[in-house]
Amino acid sequence: MPIRRRTAPPDTVHHPLFARCWDRLSAVADERGGVAELRGELLSGLSGRVIEIGAGNGRNFPHYPETVSEVVAIEPERHLRRLAARAGLRAAVPVDVVPGVAEALPVKSEAFDAAVACLVLCSVRDVPRALAELMRVLKPGGELRFLEHGRADGRVMATTQRVLDRTVWPLMFGGCHTAREVRAELAAAGFEPAGHRRLRVPERGVPLPTSPCVLGTVRRPA
Repeated sequence: MPIRRRTAPPDTVHHPLFARCWDRLSAVADERGGVAELRGELLSGLSGRVIEIGAGNGRNFPHYPETVSEVVAIEPERHLRRLAARAGLRAAVPVDVVPGVAEALPVKSEAFDAAVACLVLCSVRDVPRALAELMRVLKPGGELRFLEHGRADGRVMATTQRVLDRTVWPLMFGGCHTAREVRAELAAAGFEPAGHRRLRVPERGVPLPTSPCVLGTVRRPA
């Protein structure tokens, strides 16, 4: 298996308090916020070898279809990586949970048929570098599936996001930024768009700074 352990130490990212909170928050988001259904939509139809960056506690693993031959799940945070390893043992497809960061993936070039970024680009320290790495490890024509939150359209919420991103939000939520322009970053990295839809999570109730989301697919040029 083309795993290349040449990266920074596995604990370069260390958010022990947030990691324990995220384990509970992600369960609530899946069950009450409709995120579980979005995970299923995100991963539907995938096949072959897949790399997932920022796998967290492995909430995506049950949603991978049996057409996937292997998932290499990259997770830099120690506590979340342990939870992901346990979740991987229960998955219907083979899952290898690997320490590493998105900006320096410990795998060979052009080794994967598809890649997955799910609620992770908000907290990546260097988004262009991370996307360049995903471009490197995908086969020509390979697709990147993404589900991310981003900048709101409304002026009030967009202003709120900017204030939060410059102050308390990254400190409280493991480096998360609420208002990154994911689609623009993907285009700048050279990915070709293959469809997306904008949505709100959760669909009802008071909107959160992370409610504006986009789910879609881009491809590495063939």
